[in-house]
Amino acid sequence: MTVYAYVRVSTARQVAEGESLDVQQRQIEGYALMHAMTVAETIVEEGVSGSVPLSERPAGAALFAKLKAGDVVIAAKLDRLFRSALDALQMVETLKVRGVKLHLIDLGGDIAGNGLSKLFFTIASAFAEAERDRIRERVSQSKADQRERGRFLGGARPFGYQIAADGELVEDAAEQKAIARMCELRGHGLSLRAIAEALADDGIALSHVAVKKVLERNGGSERSAPEEKASTGQPALGTRW
Repeated sequence: MTVYAYVRVSTARQVAEGESLDVQQRQIEGYALMHAMTVAETIVEEGVSGSVPLSERPAGAALFAKLKAGDVVIAAKLDRLFRSALDALQMVETLKVRGVKLHLIDLGGDIAGNGLSKLFFTIASAFAEAERDRIRERVSQSKADQRERGRFLGGARPFGYQIAADGELVEDAAEQKAIARMCELRGHGLSLRAIAEALADDGIALSHVAVKKVLERNGGSERSAPEEKASTGQPALGTRW
């Protein structure tokens, strides 16, 4: 019998600080000592989200591959191992078939040792999944609120705006003037490439692909120049601003 400890942190900050890993390791070592077990190896999963299935995590996959009948895996908490109730139940059944025992300290130990512990595990897994859903919903609502307030949410800076220190998008006068010119030229039937060339004459370097994106964001993307149909077969150019 080989006893494995499994610990995981999901962010780079937690990896650097090491606090969460240390806490989990101490909990597992204390639990093993109380149950007359000796941890032979500690599997450390660093900077991996709980949304990734155990068998697809770098360290988790290595652990899963080496487990043999009679082995024991100990983790401090349910959410260190599993991403959802379904994932948890499927993995527990797989481990049982292989003759591997799983101990989760926050659920009282051997979670498949008897009917009562399995029932508790099923309920706890469902609650953990519900909590993750609530967290995702809160994050989504927060992003929607930030978007409505004109906050920058990351990614490429939108042409026409600068990013203030507090994360707010502030109009850039020169680029807003360029946007107005793009819309005007588009309204006169110029192709995207012709508009990009006209902007280049004004000292603004944008590819025709970038011009298209800017026009789409500002309601001026209607195609009115027939030569653009022929240009669709050209390789896309990177946005240059």
